[in-house]
Amino acid sequence: MTLVADRPVAVTAPGTTGSPWPRRISIAALLLGTAVLYLWDLGASGWANAYYSAAAQAGGQSWSAWFFAATDSAGGITVDKTPAAVWVMGLSVRVFGLSSWSVLVPQALAGVGSVWLLYAAVKRWSGHHAGLISGAALALTPVAALMFRFNNPDALLVLLLTAAAYATVRAIEKASVRWLVFAGALVGFGFLTKMLQAFLVLPAFGLAYLIAAPTSVKRRIAHLFAAVAAVAVAGGWWVAVVELIPSGSRPYIGGSQNDSVLELTLGYNGLGRLTGDEVGSVGGGAGWGSSGWSRLFGSEMGSEVAWLLPAALLALVAVVWFTRRANRTDRTRAAALVWGLWLVVTGVVFSLMDGIIHPYYAVALAPAAGALFGIGAVTAWRNRTDPVAIGLLASGIAVTTVEAWLLLSRESDDWLPWLRPLVLVGGLAAAVAVVFVPALPRAAGRAIAVFALVVTLIAPGMYSVATAAQSHSGALPSVGPSTQGGPGGRGGGGMGGLLGAPTPSTELASLLAADAQDYTWAAAVVGSNNAAGYQLGSGVPVLAVGGFNGTDPAPTLAEFQRLVAGGEIHWFIGATLMRGESGSDDAHRIAEWVAQNYTATSVGGVTVYDVSR
Repeated sequence: MTLVADRPVAVTAPGTTGSPWPRRISIAALLLGTAVLYLWDLGASGWANAYYSAAAQAGGQSWSAWFFAATDSAGGITVDKTPAAVWVMGLSVRVFGLSSWSVLVPQALAGVGSVWLLYAAVKRWSGHHAGLISGAALALTPVAALMFRFNNPDALLVLLLTAAAYATVRAIEKASVRWLVFAGALVGFGFLTKMLQAFLVLPAFGLAYLIAAPTSVKRRIAHLFAAVAAVAVAGGWWVAVVELIPSGSRPYIGGSQNDSVLELTLGYNGLGRLTGDEVGSVGGGAGWGSSGWSRLFGSEMGSEVAWLLPAALLALVAVVWFTRRANRTDRTRAAALVWGLWLVVTGVVFSLMDGIIHPYYAVALAPAAGALFGIGAVTAWRNRTDPVAIGLLASGIAVTTVEAWLLLSRESDDWLPWLRPLVLVGGLAAAVAVVFVPALPRAAGRAIAVFALVVTLIAPGMYSVATAAQSHSGALPSVGPSTQGGPGGRGGGGMGGLLGAPTPSTELASLLAADAQDYTWAAAVVGSNNAAGYQLGSGVPVLAVGGFNGTDPAPTLAEFQRLVAGGEIHWFIGATLMRGESGSDDAHRIAEWVAQNYTATSVGGVTVYDVSR
């Protein structure tokens, strides 16, 4: 829903003249509103994803555990991701102490920072109003309201990639190798947050610079090589350090079968996500939904991110078409490359991958969709005397309205029953009215524009507020107003102890804490989420046998027997966990060995074994 003339865009962003105070007030209002949405009653989610909260707790107690992102302070096994998100949470725990707020506030601040950076990036080339709309679109995307209030790595990843996009915009303006290298370093740090997913933006940033930077081809290529080197250094130094440290001198690398970060990167968290062949996974590919071009609009991901996707894709197509004869350095087309390729490449990968994928991954699409939505709306409005531009603007409003109505139709009739007809009728009316704007007085036209903007954002906005009003726990949080997943709120438990973390009774927590200083681990239990619940409840290290899925050979049965013989483990907690279809079965063999050789005792309704005797 955008149109641009076939001429270069001026260096000075449109809409930046006049008094700065209205602009300052409006961006302050945007950021304040975002902060309220993301911070309000944040502690209601408790530990949220206990898996990462336990790792943050461990990092607050041990610098070694912090560096490796171990799930316990004794350094038994790491989380199954690179450590950057745990670093941020661990530092917060060290400064403010362990609490739900110290774990979750960094995520909310990452959300506010992402909105501000998106505004700043879009504003430079498309003006204040485009930046403001883009930032609001990101803030009011339901999956953003979910993940910026949750402690998965996705919040930090989105912040880093949005910052990298801003740096790329700055680099393109004057062919600045320093800004481009900085963008590469940010993407590299994104790799240290969520591995190869961070690299999905590289085609967008690289091609935009290669086409639009105002310098020679030779310099553009040289600058890109420098940026790639920055990606490798920023993302690879930690991998190199860990690979060079002998296995016995550091925690086991969770999620791998051979105690290797490289294996984890290329296998379980890499190509396995595309092919579905993740060794050590539980549930198989059928557990992650059907792949296909409709996945982003389907029942699982649609409510997360699809609200503005049709309008964003329409804007992208329009910008590419109307800038096809523009100069090489045209910034409107460059913006389409930066944000459009980010959206398309990431969207295609998410749509077609056959391996593990969760609906909340869609938060990685939100900045690009928001940027295209804002750029398209404002550019079309500026060209509203052109029939094609005004037609595209009306079409954008109409498709956004219809998509919102379809998504709201999946929700219960008990939730805001007035919203669905309001969006449909109001949106279609706005789409018709905007066609007549060129013939109306300026004040009337602006009123229609404001109404159209409100009616296109009200549905995702209300859905975001409803999402923020729910507590979320477990490994799989989801958006929306309905409470699901048990007393922990939306998200997570179930699957045989795989996704939910238990809350130990006071009696059991006291038992685990007693004499804990005499042991390396106060207890051991199969599965990282089981271990996280007992560790957070007792404040003492608990060994996660088998890692997240219980399918890592960490420790093996022989190694566990040596730990027991050496007096390093006090208690073994009996807990069920689904058996994996591949990977190691040592965790279950360990549980069977303990049950056969030690006496079971029930404490607070939980079976425990004193393996120190």
